[in-house]
Amino acid sequence: MRTIFLADAHLHHPDDANYRLLLRFIQSLQGTADTLCILGDLFDFRVGLPALAFDEQEPLLKALEQLHAAGTRLIWLEGNHDFQLGADLAARLGAEIYPGPVLLELQGKQVFLCHGDLINKADWRYRLLYRTLRSRVTLQIGRMLPASAVQGLRSRLQRSSKGRYHKDRKRWDYSSMIRSYAASIHAQGADALVLGHFHQPFIDQQQDFSLVSLGDWISHYSYAELVDGSFRLLTYPA
Repeated sequence: MRTIFLADAHLHHPDDANYRLLLRFIQSLQGTADTLCILGDLFDFRVGLPALAFDEQEPLLKALEQLHAAGTRLIWLEGNHDFQLGADLAARLGAEIYPGPVLLELQGKQVFLCHGDLINKADWRYRLLYRTLRSRVTLQIGRMLPASAVQGLRSRLQRSSKGRYHKDRKRWDYSSMIRSYAASIHAQGADALVLGHFHQPFIDQQQDFSLVSLGDWISHYSYAELVDGSFRLLTYPA
């Protein structure tokens, strides 16, 4: 059995190098992967609002449809750039879409999956923004806005997220934060933690626990695979 994990492609346009590379990778999984787990921020922006069209995302979504039709299980965790994805998208892809962290049994292991954006409990500003953007009131307002207003909000959120990420990298030690969070997940009985968000690819293997930080598909082109109960962190193309 082969389970694939990836996160943080932040795809924009089908002509972009990382878009074309990820599309080729997903197409290569047909017949070779039992499960594909996407741990958030597949696209640089996707929110389930009717005023928004995402035509540039169609090639990747069609590849996911074809992958599921070929027999691969699709699991998609929402991130901080793609959320409120909705039941229609889940039905179209045949995917299991989760709004937040989830503990799943994969190849006999209890694997805790999360995007990773909520593990920093000290970042109260982001946690407040997270709740605000996902609130019922915000979504109701968003559904009433014209497309031009929603697109303007989209651009502001994208700029704000990039600026905050680079500023926060200097403020917090992400590697230590991830490992501390992993220890708490291990203490709860999980066999592994796999997460994204931080764009830092690394893997820590202990006798009874694995920590996998996935990196990204912007500069690292990294992903993880679980084969016969063992994790590996890889790059594409190998």
